[in-house]
Amino acid sequence: MRIAIAKEIAVGERRVALIPDTVSRLVKQGFEVWVESGAGEAAHFPNQAYIDAGAIIVSTPETVYSADLVLKVKPPQETEDGRHEADLLKAGTTLISFLDPLGNPELCQKLAAQQVTAFSMELIPRISRAQSMDALSSQASIAGYKAVLIGAAACPKFFPMLTTAAGTIPPAKVFIIGAGVAGLQAIATARRLGAVVEAFDIRPAVKEECQSLGAKFVEVVLEEETVAAGGYAKEVSEVAKQKTQEAIAAHVKQADVVITTAQVPGKKAPVLVTADMIAAMKPGAVIVDMAAEQGGNCAGTQAGRQIVEHDVTLIGPVNLPATMPVHASQMYAKNLLTLIQHLVKEGQLTLDFDDEITREACVTHAGDIRNQRVRGLLENAVAVGS
Repeated sequence: MRIAIAKEIAVGERRVALIPDTVSRLVKQGFEVWVESGAGEAAHFPNQAYIDAGAIIVSTPETVYSADLVLKVKPPQETEDGRHEADLLKAGTTLISFLDPLGNPELCQKLAAQQVTAFSMELIPRISRAQSMDALSSQASIAGYKAVLIGAAACPKFFPMLTTAAGTIPPAKVFIIGAGVAGLQAIATARRLGAVVEAFDIRPAVKEECQSLGAKFVEVVLEEETVAAGGYAKEVSEVAKQKTQEAIAAHVKQADVVITTAQVPGKKAPVLVTADMIAAMKPGAVIVDMAAEQGGNCAGTQAGRQIVEHDVTLIGPVNLPATMPVHASQMYAKNLLTLIQHLVKEGQLTLDFDDEITREACVTHAGDIRNQRVRGLLENAVAVGS
């Protein structure tokens, strides 16, 4: 079986799907591994490292996309010469990548039309058996870590308490909104840097996790379900959003750094920090909005930009894992390796749709869109268009 690693063409994407160490393991297991020339260079893995691991370097995307199994980080997209990477995939090829299936169901429709079997890393179920395949969590952990470093660099204050010749300097106050994987890593990182940390989440079950990392948990009681399938936060009503804003307003006002991480898969990010809250913050305060790519948790967030409003610095970083490509690629490669070992038996792709991991992660197969949520989005789009 031939496995190919494509070179990422998305602007700013520095990760690579497999690193040389992972390639070496696959080669020892009997796979033939192709690596597009230069695929690992942005992540500091040169061609020679892949050659030493037993890979074959190929020079053209056409060769890469003719493999039995193609691995990517970012979803297929349009190339500089106007072609689409999805069109390069041959019928019967298997693609494993982040695909943004709920945000871009049209891509899934395109892959189905190409007779491609596609697995979306966003749809790996959050069950114990699939924990080592959970790329959303591995990459979110990196993003949470990096967001705190960005906040600390932009903050005009020390994070830790310091005793100096000029007296004792109190620690910075950091408020983290959203205690998923990214938020929990942000809590841990801010605490390591010595800040006083508060955290908020609409899911009461995460209270103990926040407290175990040293954060004070800000509670609000909502009269509705706040947890979706897989333990993710779900989209809540406007009434609940208003109540949430009221609960966090005082904590945002007192914070030196606010980090927002609240996202709902396939939906626009909820606005939790309003313009009035930003206006009431301390001069010099910093907000790092990790939901910038989904519209932002803060009023005025601009994805990929740093702006100043009312003497508050509002940062909207995009694709934070790509800014740490060595470890981000290492972790993603391990996620892919485990999934490949789950799907491939004796050198052949073996799809058991009675298995939860295979069933949930497979978006397209044999010309059909198998994921019910993606199919529903496309049907709704057709209904609206007609």
